[in-house]
Amino acid sequence: MRKWLLLACAALFIFPVITKAVNQDSLWMYEHYTKKEVYIPMRDGVKLFTSVYLPKDQSEKHPILMTRTPYSCSPYGENNFRPLYRNHYNQYLHEGYIMVIQDVRGTWMSEGKFVNVRPFNPNKKGKKDIDEASDTYDTIDWLVKNLAGNNGHVGIFGISYPGFYSTMGALSGHPALKAVSPQAPVTDWFMGDDFHHNGAFFIADAFSFYTVFDHPHPKPTMEGPKGYDYYTHDNYKFYLETGALPNFSKIIGDSVAFWQEMYDHPNYDSYWKARNVRNFLYNVKPAMLEVGGVFDAEDCFGAWNTYKAIETQNPKANNRIVMGPWYHGQWASNDGTSLGNVRFDSNTSTYYANNIEIPFFNYYLKGKGQAPDIEATIFFTGENKWKQFPKWPPAAMQEQAAYLQPDGKLSFSKPSASNSFSEYVSDPSKPVPYTEDVHFNRTISYMTDDQRFASRRPDVVVFESAVLDNNITLAGPLVANIIASTTGTDADFIVKLIDVFPDDFKYEEDEPTEHRRLPSSTYPMGGYQMLVRGEIMRGKFRNSFEKPEAFVPGEPTPVKFTMPDVAHTFQKGHRIMIQVQSSWFPLTDRNPQQFMDIYKATDKDFKKATIRIYHDAAHPSNVQLPIMK
Repeated sequence: MRKWLLLACAALFIFPVITKAVNQDSLWMYEHYTKKEVYIPMRDGVKLFTSVYLPKDQSEKHPILMTRTPYSCSPYGENNFRPLYRNHYNQYLHEGYIMVIQDVRGTWMSEGKFVNVRPFNPNKKGKKDIDEASDTYDTIDWLVKNLAGNNGHVGIFGISYPGFYSTMGALSGHPALKAVSPQAPVTDWFMGDDFHHNGAFFIADAFSFYTVFDHPHPKPTMEGPKGYDYYTHDNYKFYLETGALPNFSKIIGDSVAFWQEMYDHPNYDSYWKARNVRNFLYNVKPAMLEVGGVFDAEDCFGAWNTYKAIETQNPKANNRIVMGPWYHGQWASNDGTSLGNVRFDSNTSTYYANNIEIPFFNYYLKGKGQAPDIEATIFFTGENKWKQFPKWPPAAMQEQAAYLQPDGKLSFSKPSASNSFSEYVSDPSKPVPYTEDVHFNRTISYMTDDQRFASRRPDVVVFESAVLDNNITLAGPLVANIIASTTGTDADFIVKLIDVFPDDFKYEEDEPTEHRRLPSSTYPMGGYQMLVRGEIMRGKFRNSFEKPEAFVPGEPTPVKFTMPDVAHTFQKGHRIMIQVQSSWFPLTDRNPQQFMDIYKATDKDFKKATIRIYHDAAHPSNVQLPIMK
């Protein structure tokens, strides 16, 4: 049950039942809104359970703002209100929006069969040809025709999986749909968000999710699954002792079809391509606002890449992006002043709500205010400033290679040495942890964590620049160009970009009290190695995700891959650091370091391997930095 509650909180759309009006905001909602629960028929006869919150004020027509979710539109019962007043959604209530939350097909109180990331069907011909876009169309059509007092304008938004349904809704083609905001949207579960990054399986997120999600749903229900009873709350210990991936499959059992489907499709085949939303973003008509966090541990990929796909495939689309310094869904919280040990100079969540999201929907659904004219609004950590651009990446961005050098140095000059490399032994029985703390659930803040614990390990190689004479601002994707060899036939490569704080760094003690999350007297920020971006590449996919290739043992081999965008300023007096390692546990599953189908590996298949990272004139390993000129 604890796992289920954590999942619910992460989704940001499951709230406890309100039995009493406990404050002025909840009292206001009860006085000014009524709730209806309805079953809306789809074209194939399946009915979807929908909660509708209607303003009592009938002096004007009201827009409809909808979320479609697999995480429940609870609380159920027309006298039990969802506390939409707890964050900036309260402003939508005061603006008089009709708020709609729907259980998607095959979940909770809705009928039908649930399909994970149900593929978009561009060739729908009859009533039996359904997808999430058609379900959205049918829902909108019913709402505008049956809800008294609506103004005929509909918006959709949602975070995470509801972000996926928002993107699908944008493809519905309904003329009443005017504005859509996919927020941290599930986009491509093989390449970059949630369960795989560049083909590497994110075991901790996947296992913790599917022990409480997508269990059999023979009929509508208000009750969630019970979850899994872990024998230890030491995350690292549990995943290491459970062992090879087939052992996790035995725990999950055969009730979750998608779990087995992931195992059955280890490469980027037609199964995964059909579930890549980007492949279908060719006819986007509503105004779009993609939102995400540059430190979103669950999905840093979706917002960036949904935005880019629409830009590429719909050049004239009304499309924009917002990326803040946030964990998964932090923009919908009330506190955007810090993440982990890192602080920002303002409440970034409040800024976003008041200046971007609410004006976006107010303009397109109510005709209120001015049309948004900024395409990219991005928060730059390091200098802690919002910046606005006519497109992303900015035109002023130029790639410049930071080269790995002998003796652990990093510079913008190519190495001149010959036969130079750094070497480490990657041992799957002692994988590199992704954070130094002992914990139960995967942390929400690891993407800004101090990396000093990793730089002290013998199986992590470290390259550090001289102290910077000037600020260096990065704005765009990183590209890792690593030349490596292994004594095995496969290997993972994790590349991390790190901001090294000066040894005498301290947060200003005269800053406002509400910003003092962890004063320097509590956590030593001097010498802090702040993770700015980290990403993994499963080596066998280095040339093709469709057709993996083995390494030739001992042969220097290029491994090139693109990492998610960054928006960060390295301040004068700081240093730039690159770390390279071959495990990142238990974020990702362990590589047996043998060329094979890892989903079928046994505990005996995991072997040590000696990895070399080359940095000489013939093999100039580097990371391409997107530097703002």
